[in-house]
Amino acid sequence: MPLPDNAFFELLRTVFGKIKTPFNKQNLVGDLERFLLNSDIQKNIASYIDENDARIITAVAVLNEPTAAELDAFFDGELDHTELYDLIINLEERFILFRFMDEGRNESRLALNPVLEPVLEPYTSCFSSLLASFHDKTLNKTDKQNLPFFDDRILAALLSFVSQNEAFFIRGGKIRQKILNMAGALFPALQLEPVMGGLQVLGLFSAGDDTLLPDFTRFAAFGKLDRLERMEYCAAGILCYYDSPVNELSPWLFRLKLRKFAAFIHNFYASLDSEQQYPLVTLRRLVFILTGNNDEINCDMLVKAMEQTGLLISGSNKYWQKSPPLPEGPAKKNAPIAMDSPFTFLMYPEIAYNDAVEIASFSRVIETGLNVRFEINKDTAVSAFNRGEAAADAIELLQRLSGNRIDENTAFTLLDWEKRHKEVSLYKGLVLSLSPEHRYLAETKPLSKYISAQLAPGIYLIPENMEEKIYAALKTAGIAIFARPDRGASRDEDGNTLSGAADSRIYFPRLNSGPPHTERIRQFRPEKKDDGNNTLTSASAASATAASALIEGFHSIINRMRLGAEERDELAARINRRLVLCEAQLKDAVVRYEKLEARGLDYAGKTMIAKQAIARQSPVEASWPGRQKQESVIGIPKALEKTDGESVLVIEPLGDTSRLHEDAIHLPLGKISLLRRIKKSIFENNI
Repeated sequence: MPLPDNAFFELLRTVFGKIKTPFNKQNLVGDLERFLLNSDIQKNIASYIDENDARIITAVAVLNEPTAAELDAFFDGELDHTELYDLIINLEERFILFRFMDEGRNESRLALNPVLEPVLEPYTSCFSSLLASFHDKTLNKTDKQNLPFFDDRILAALLSFVSQNEAFFIRGGKIRQKILNMAGALFPALQLEPVMGGLQVLGLFSAGDDTLLPDFTRFAAFGKLDRLERMEYCAAGILCYYDSPVNELSPWLFRLKLRKFAAFIHNFYASLDSEQQYPLVTLRRLVFILTGNNDEINCDMLVKAMEQTGLLISGSNKYWQKSPPLPEGPAKKNAPIAMDSPFTFLMYPEIAYNDAVEIASFSRVIETGLNVRFEINKDTAVSAFNRGEAAADAIELLQRLSGNRIDENTAFTLLDWEKRHKEVSLYKGLVLSLSPEHRYLAETKPLSKYISAQLAPGIYLIPENMEEKIYAALKTAGIAIFARPDRGASRDEDGNTLSGAADSRIYFPRLNSGPPHTERIRQFRPEKKDDGNNTLTSASAASATAASALIEGFHSIINRMRLGAEERDELAARINRRLVLCEAQLKDAVVRYEKLEARGLDYAGKTMIAKQAIARQSPVEASWPGRQKQESVIGIPKALEKTDGESVLVIEPLGDTSRLHEDAIHLPLGKISLLRRIKKSIFENNI
């Protein structure tokens, strides 16, 4: 209704031919609605919808009335700008799409005709036609040998590796080459820098001047997640690393982005089928859909991060497959570790996360190829004892995980190392001094649990981070006056005073509790195909057959009509563009022939098309012989100039002009081998 009269009646004449006077726009719109609601007409409209039409209809639905530019970005790499533009114009001419101007915006948006909802519903209720994939349960053998894997055992192995290598960085925060070489041998499937960067974003490791230290509290908090969530968080950390400024890997800096990325990866992973393989274009579209065209997620970086954590695996065919997560929980039939010598053991995938981390804390990783193997030695044991771990606890853990199959010599040696460790001690912590009349306090429940060691009569060692809790325990015991040196409040990275309370920074929100896209995941499931050919489904094939029969029937009608050559060409073009839905549209047609292209020596035709395109500001496609191959450009014609007696068409190219190194190009009409005017939307600039 808002269209200007010339555009309005041009549109209506394509349906009704001659329009009776007096004109009443509202009545004509009512006639058009009844025409489109006719069951036979809707059947023919449905028959005309081909695979390209279906994808654009579905994209308009899933992108929620996008702009033409957003649709162009969505189909980038599959449909070029001109092809997509032609398809959109054709769908508008067929009353499937229309444009409207959103309030407060300068760019029109594309919407689906609600009158044709019954026809379009099969394409708007499921998004699978946009997300092609191919059925393959397994990758081939050579692909499997090169798969990166990342699971709880690898997290434990990285914890062990970092713990045993104090000098980790050189000046500038780069990982030492020696460390990279060692990691290359131990972790052949991992890229150490992005993986360790991602784990620093998670706060599982923190960097000093030249050291990288594990945070055992955060490692424990990470165990509250399930296996899949841990891998999703690891992938999110790596994605943050790719997105980070140099040396800025603070968990506080990335805490909001990390959680957002982890939630997105969770939804993205849940949208995939583990029995399907996906081309990169499908993964990009899925990112586009899930983000609502928000470019914060870089699909290429996302795929790299998910490959590093084993959530996605790629084969030699450049397709990606979702890797199903391991089942949660420890092995039920077999022991999670196997002692293959008194001091080395294999760790199996079924091991529980907390057990893997605990056992790695007092052992050294020596292999992560086909097997994951650890070794217990004096240095690893002493490191564990320095953290307050006991030999008895380590022995009990080894017995439980191995099914009571550790060597007696292993237990004896661990206890001997612990004895020797205690004989000469260097402590770090708080010292509590109690006078003889107050030494009974060390035996009380509120205080005794915080005492690490008694250094001398009345002298006790307390962990540094327990200061506030000791003061509270003394007050509980009734001690109102005690010495408390003021060493300045300990503060976190945001300037907040730290206490002995649980640090909220170690908290990783669960991802499996009602993600926002859960209800729509079925719609995202890509269409399953048995091979790599883009064949139509049986329904589409039947529709194509019906469309061919319709087109052939309409051509036979105009062949029997008495028409001039230009009229016949125009009606044939309408039939081929699938604008003709019934015989009356041919017999009552108002024909205005439009020449849209001219070639070679048709100088007059090229001149006419150039002038029409300049007047209407319609895009044109121009081709001309180049030095090595045919050159072409798509753009808006700005002028037809006379230069040395020859007409020269001035075109401002659309899209990337870097190839041309100029804003506009000048083409002599005589040199142009093809000049085609790209038909403009009847809705464009008219609303």
